[in-house]
Amino acid sequence: MIDPEKPPVAAPVTLVRAFGVVSGTLLVAGIVIGSGVFKKIVPLAQSGLSAEWILAAWVVAGLVTICGALNLSGMASLTEESGGVYEYLRLSFGNFASFLFGWTDFAIIGSASVAALAFIFAQSVNALLPLPNPAQEWAHLSMGGLIYPFADSGIKLLAITTTAALTWVNYRGVSESGRLSNVFTAAKIGGILLLILAGLFLASPDTSGITAAVVPIREVSLGSAFFGALLSVFWAYDGWVDLSFVTGEIKNPRRNVPRAIIGGVSIAIVLYVLINYVYLCTLPLAQLAAVGPNEIGAAVVAEALLGKWGKTGVTVLILVSVFGTLNSVLLSHTRVHFRMAQEGYFFQSAATVHPRYRTPYRALAFTFTWSSLLIISGTFERLTDLVIFATFLFYGLLAVAVVKMKRQGRIPGPVPGYPFVQLLLILFALTFTGHTLITQPTQSLLGLGLILTGLPFFVYFRRQARMQSASSVSVEA
Repeated sequence: MIDPEKPPVAAPVTLVRAFGVVSGTLLVAGIVIGSGVFKKIVPLAQSGLSAEWILAAWVVAGLVTICGALNLSGMASLTEESGGVYEYLRLSFGNFASFLFGWTDFAIIGSASVAALAFIFAQSVNALLPLPNPAQEWAHLSMGGLIYPFADSGIKLLAITTTAALTWVNYRGVSESGRLSNVFTAAKIGGILLLILAGLFLASPDTSGITAAVVPIREVSLGSAFFGALLSVFWAYDGWVDLSFVTGEIKNPRRNVPRAIIGGVSIAIVLYVLINYVYLCTLPLAQLAAVGPNEIGAAVVAEALLGKWGKTGVTVLILVSVFGTLNSVLLSHTRVHFRMAQEGYFFQSAATVHPRYRTPYRALAFTFTWSSLLIISGTFERLTDLVIFATFLFYGLLAVAVVKMKRQGRIPGPVPGYPFVQLLLILFALTFTGHTLITQPTQSLLGLGLILTGLPFFVYFRRQARMQSASSVSVEA
């Protein structure tokens, strides 16, 4: 019987499952294929490796990434909630481990990625059409000699405006954001394929306008050079795990999340190997190594193949690529903060879902606000350098989680490659983080320090959650 004195309780507003396996695959490809595919050939050419070993690095890094996707497929059976890595770590190791990942993602990894991509997009626009600098007269003002908030004001304003526009698109609905991501991903893949076809089938390119300056190449052992190349290449593959963050908006996630990740990474591997083969066939290693720091290797190759129009075309392709990746990163990372808030370990308002658009609009607002501050500060690249090794710690921890949950029987079904895939990932994570600690101890310790700034917030959120729980119990009593 319905009590007439009590109003009916409305069903909670939830996220809508709008992504199928095709949209999920394109989302993964869209995030992974960013600016790295256009830039990494230059540092690889300067590594001292031969062309064959450079291609091998792309293949090996791709295979390790596939192993990561296979490992994640085991975790995908645990839950259908958003949050991905955050949620998997929570279920495996508890709230503290998951919070550290989520806090690191909000404070640095996710938000800094948004800031960096928006800044790169604005820089590329500035390369085609120079932007005005309205705050140029204050460009010399700094905060502690480290942060110059008014420097490059035109680029920063465009970066913030671009982030705001994409935040609005994501606010309006995941379907709109997904369609936009699909369009830009298809465009960037099409552009890369055209460049590949030009390199494979055009006649011998005209490289007379390119100076083959002699650049000193580091003389290191093959093993050390190859390991360094792998670290560089892994940057280009980064982002494949982001699809798991939007699990709550994927149809049949237990099946489609691993399929989409493996499909998206496979697309990236094929394109990466082919495009780098074109780079290496078009120009000798010495000329690629001589490309200046303010130039992009892919643009130099395109100019050699197609002239000035080729260079302009690649610049536009980079714009399309970075813009699409920015949209995908903004879409995916906000879901981590949304899930944290649902669990009581982030600002509670971030758990709110828009009643009409069914999007975590306040989590989007948090990400936009912090990313904009990072854009103004101009320090986001330094921050990501400090903590990127931590992402591999979490990837290794995910492999440990699969082993733990498998032994406890909480993952009843088969996990492809188990346990060899997990052992490989754990070994690589330990090797990578150990190498970083040895070669860059100051940055590594600073990175760990930045991650641990989340500790007082963890204590605060946990206390708030306990107070709310106690309050609800007393009201019921």
